[in-house]
Amino acid sequence: MLPRWSTVISQLSKVGLRKNMDYSKYLHVGCGNYSKVAAAATTIEADSSLHGVSTNPQVNLNKLFWSKPSSLALAPDSPLRIEEPKYEGFRRIMLKLLLFYSKQSKSIRGANVIYRRIISQVDKQPIYDVFYLEKTFKTTFSLLVLHMWLCLHRLKEEGKEGVELGQYVYEIYNHDLELRVSKAGVNLLLSRWMKDLEKIFYGNVVAYNAAVLPEARQDELQKVIWRNVFSDDGSPMPNDAASVAVQAMTRYVRRESYCLSLTDKEAIFSGNFMFSSLQNLSPDAKR
Repeated sequence: MLPRWSTVISQLSKVGLRKNMDYSKYLHVGCGNYSKVAAAATTIEADSSLHGVSTNPQVNLNKLFWSKPSSLALAPDSPLRIEEPKYEGFRRIMLKLLLFYSKQSKSIRGANVIYRRIISQVDKQPIYDVFYLEKTFKTTFSLLVLHMWLCLHRLKEEGKEGVELGQYVYEIYNHDLELRVSKAGVNLLLSRWMKDLEKIFYGNVVAYNAAVLPEARQDELQKVIWRNVFSDDGSPMPNDAASVAVQAMTRYVRRESYCLSLTDKEAIFSGNFMFSSLQNLSPDAKR
């Protein structure tokens, strides 16, 4: 049985390493998430104030992420593009001898850029504001896994070559996650923590894969997103105002998945793409 967040957090508590940190700041999880999401979603409709949840009062979730998917590839003249370095002469010869231009080296550089694109979406505040989420270790990890799945799912479409590149992306993610866990105050039993998080990662990926199969129920992805991102206590998908944010994220995930499928192989493998911007979304936004 896969470890649930409440179990993982309780294991951390037993370590007893506070280090002058408030663990709840980094690792707050539990059924409290539901009440805060419900309060946030109610605010969308009632336009009342929220306490303890980052919000953007201009966002109307019911109007977001309905537009037709399009490629996420960066324009050739985009300042955000990262190109392969072009060396000439002796330097190029030396780098070639050092396998700088080998397939593996190019794949590792591409994987690093892909992961940077994921981080640029997950670590910034807009995604938390738009979906009315608190920025905690749990929510950041859940969003990180979700966007990792989006990229790995797209890479898999390119066959063996894409799967191999995805393995490099996963290794970079794993190293970054270890640093994040350490930063949260975990030094003892780090390997045990990483194993638990690895199980959660694979459990989430399996659930997302199953939810987008043609034979999956129409609301299956929505339920998986609720369970993986918004809730931790095993409660069923809500039918009240709290579901507005979950529905919006489901549309966002489906749209990003389609957009990535429309993004050409070169842009995907080089990391020259960007997830849809969540900044400055207005009530009339259709993305």
